[in-house]
Amino acid sequence: MEQQLLPIGSVVKFKEWGQTLMIYGRMQNDSKTLKRWDYVACFYPHGNLTKDSNIFFNHEDISEVVFRGYINDDEIAFRDALIEGIEKADQMAQSAGADKS
Repeated sequence: MEQQLLPIGSVVKFKEWGQTLMIYGRMQNDSKTLKRWDYVACFYPHGNLTKDSNIFFNHEDISEVVFRGYINDDEIAFRDALIEGIEKADQMAQSAGADKS
């Protein structure tokens, strides 16, 4: 991954509009589209109101980091393992796709 993932609890502004969002999940799959996104967030300060209020987006969609969430050794280890797992899954998917050609 080119950038580091922000920790959960981070508050960001989305490029497309000025609404403030709070990240509460990373590397999330949208159950409706099956697309993987860097983040899932909810409106700040409202919180996660319903399953339909989830906002999925990628790191490049962030215009400003207003607040960076809590980072400790557990967060660093989890983030590193998450990134490593995603990279391995992507490599396996690419290999499987190449085998079908």
